[in-house]
Amino acid sequence: MTDSDSDRAELLDRARAWAAEDPDPQTRAQLEALVATVGADPDGDAARDLADRFAGRLEFGTAGLRGALGAGPNRMNRVVVIRAAAGLAAYLRANGAGNGDRVVIGYDARHNSEVFAADTAAVMVGAGLDALVLPRPLPTPVLAYAIRKLGCVAGVMVTASHNPPEDNGYKVYLGDGSQIVPPADAEISTCIDAVGAIADVPLGKDWTTLDDAVVGSYLDDIAAIATPGGPRDITTVYTPLHGVGGESVGLVLERAGFPAPHVTEAQAQPDPDFPTVAFPNPEEPGAMDLAMALAADVDADLVVANDPDADRCAVAVPDVHGWRMLRGDEVGALLADCRLRKGVEGVYAASIVSSSLLGRLAASYGQGYAETLTGFKWISRVEGLAFGYEEALGYCVAPDLVRDKDGVSALLCMVELAAELKAEGRTLVDRLDDLAREHGLHATDQLSVRVTDLARIKDAMARLRTSPPARLGGLLVERVDDLATGSAELPPTDGLRYRLADGARVIVRPSGTEPKIKAYLEVVVPVDGDDVDAARISAAGRLDAIRADLAAAAGL
Repeated sequence: MTDSDSDRAELLDRARAWAAEDPDPQTRAQLEALVATVGADPDGDAARDLADRFAGRLEFGTAGLRGALGAGPNRMNRVVVIRAAAGLAAYLRANGAGNGDRVVIGYDARHNSEVFAADTAAVMVGAGLDALVLPRPLPTPVLAYAIRKLGCVAGVMVTASHNPPEDNGYKVYLGDGSQIVPPADAEISTCIDAVGAIADVPLGKDWTTLDDAVVGSYLDDIAAIATPGGPRDITTVYTPLHGVGGESVGLVLERAGFPAPHVTEAQAQPDPDFPTVAFPNPEEPGAMDLAMALAADVDADLVVANDPDADRCAVAVPDVHGWRMLRGDEVGALLADCRLRKGVEGVYAASIVSSSLLGRLAASYGQGYAETLTGFKWISRVEGLAFGYEEALGYCVAPDLVRDKDGVSALLCMVELAAELKAEGRTLVDRLDDLAREHGLHATDQLSVRVTDLARIKDAMARLRTSPPARLGGLLVERVDDLATGSAELPPTDGLRYRLADGARVIVRPSGTEPKIKAYLEVVVPVDGDDVDAARISAAGRLDAIRADLAAAAGL
């Protein structure tokens, strides 16, 4: 027997053993069919597929688990979820959780989300904990809210957010309502590795399916963010992008006194296949087209959207060419400016890849400012947080309620701001122009490359480290920070930060959730007199030049 024959036989044995303990007849049959095909054709596509499914365990990190649905340890399935839940339960018990301590579990409308939530509840009850399951598919921020509202030691949200329809995921929060950070992720992962046979994992049946009380409490508390008695005349178009945000958004706007939005009918109901979009992410080209078309038909003032689990919020506004999406940094600046003008005191925080404008806004009101690594797991932990955001459409406008990004509360605040400005005969773009005149035009953009071979990302990062560019877009690179070394302000992370002349900045990093390498670009252009449009044109040219030079330097 050759080495390849021996390896193949071992792989087939592992697959048969996996299938034997798989409680899901669908994935068990999927795996058994693959094994049979590989036995008949050991060098075909099925063999490569099977090898990939067993190439390792789906990695558990600070984002929990996320991957394609399917059989095998390198996919999302019931075996992987039961092991993850058992590892989490063991971690909680080892860190002081006692019998009857509560774990709340939420889920979105993706394929198998409800099944994975039930499996998690069964494992928690089997471990002596009290499992509380939200009553139906609901937004991720409802789960984050419920953790502290119900006095839980942890929370689990079954969601893959805005990933493709074939994916699912598993997010873990601890009792403070924030997502896990190191070393908790590694410690939970170690506990997962220690889980034995699935048949030996204790399972319980007596979990509690919650009623609507905690959901109603969330809706009431979020609606109360809006200033009572303020302007309410606004025509809004909304899309939940086939996700779970529709009901919550409609009720929050109603309770806050705003007119019901016009909803894109084809995207109104949860649908795990996301049939009208290539990717269920409002940042992706085409995802907002149906909403913008409806906005033109109803002469809307504003278009707002959530991603499928409603923890992100996107905004589009009318302009001379039709409708345009506001960048995440623009929405972040508008929300921060609104909170500052309302007298909300504390620290205003953003991820390092977000615009530096937030720091200038906070300073102008005498408030603190903090930068964190990318991800709300870091932003939500800023001491004294008043407002936080990241450019990828994530905003935390009420950290006392939800210590995570919340697309529902951010949407409410944007609708309220647009109504207030409309009452003055002004728009969101007018307010952005005000900020540009006062603080300089802070223009941001991205270079984002999706890859099929993850080695391309490593190669690009290595190339930038060994041969750093001296200039980008004609601007001198004044300083290079290798974020992998860490600092007093930031834990180590795989990334590079370039500080350029004239206040420009570039950060390059691998995506934490998708097979992408991303570069975040920012230029700051003073506004000459009142001509914001001229500053925008100048900024666009600078960003294009920086993007082209960076792509060449990285070999992209």
